[in-house]
Amino acid sequence: MREIDVKIIENAVERLFLKANTLLPQDLEELIGASKEKESSAAAKSVFCDMCKNLDAARELSLPICQDTGMAVLFAEVGQDVHFVGGSFNDAVNRGVKKAYLDGKMRCSVVRDPLKRENTGDNTPAIIHFSLVDGDKVKLVAAPKGFGSENMSRIKMFNPSSGADDIIDFIKETVRLAGSNPCPPLVIGVGLGSDFEGVALLSKKALTRDVSKRNADPFYCGLEKKALEAVNALKIGAQGFGGDITALAVNIEAAPTHIAGLPAAVNIGCHVTRHAEEVI
Repeated sequence: MREIDVKIIENAVERLFLKANTLLPQDLEELIGASKEKESSAAAKSVFCDMCKNLDAARELSLPICQDTGMAVLFAEVGQDVHFVGGSFNDAVNRGVKKAYLDGKMRCSVVRDPLKRENTGDNTPAIIHFSLVDGDKVKLVAAPKGFGSENMSRIKMFNPSSGADDIIDFIKETVRLAGSNPCPPLVIGVGLGSDFEGVALLSKKALTRDVSKRNADPFYCGLEKKALEAVNALKIGAQGFGGDITALAVNIEAAPTHIAGLPAAVNIGCHVTRHAEEVI
C-alpha cells in the first residue's frame, strides 16, 4: 500500500488548472497552426492568425487563453493500492482549484445553485470523475470547460436499428445548430453506448484525447474521419466567417450498451479545448 498525502493532490490540481488555462496542448496548437496554412478563405485565415497570436501572448504573459476559464472538471484515475492520508481527497481537489483560480486571477464562473445563481467566488466545487484502476499511481487530468461550447452539446437516445450514417448526421446537425456560438474551429467529443449518464461522460472524456491520436479501433477511426469531413463540409469556418475548417478533430469513444438502445452524445469543444495531466 502506497500512502499519498492529499497536500500533493492539492498542489498538483493547482498546477494543472493553471497550466491548462494558459498553455494549449502542443498537438492542438500545432494543428491550429497547420490549419492556418491550409485554409483557403482569407477571412478565416486571418482568424487563425489571430488565434496563433493569442496563444503566443497567453504563453509569454502567463495569462488565460480565454476569458472563460471554465468549470473545473477533473478526471482522477486512482490505483487501488493507494491510500490517501492527511484529509479528504475531494477537499484537497477543491482547495487546489480555489488556489489556481484566485491566485491565477482567473474568472470564477461557478454558481452555487442553478436557479438561485449565487457565485461561489472561487470556482469550486470541481466536477470530479473518479475511477479505480490497478497499481499504486494517481493520474489526474484537468479539463476546464467553458460554456460557450458546452451549451451547444447534445444527447440523443437512438433506436438500436440506427447506424453509422445516423450518428454522422447527428454530429453534423449538432454543429450546424451551434453555428458560430462555440467559437470554431471545434474539437468534437462523441460518446456512443453505455446509458444516458454514461454516454455524456464518454463524450467529455473524448475531449481529453490528443487531437493527434485517432481511435485505436479501425472502424471508429474511419468513423471519426468521415464525421470530420461531414462537419467541415458545412463551411461554417473559423469563428463562423466561413471557410474550409469548421472542426479540427472528431474524437469518438464507445462502450457496451443495452440491446434496446444506442445512446449518443456530442460534447462540443471550442478551438481552445484545454486539458493537462500529471501522474503522481
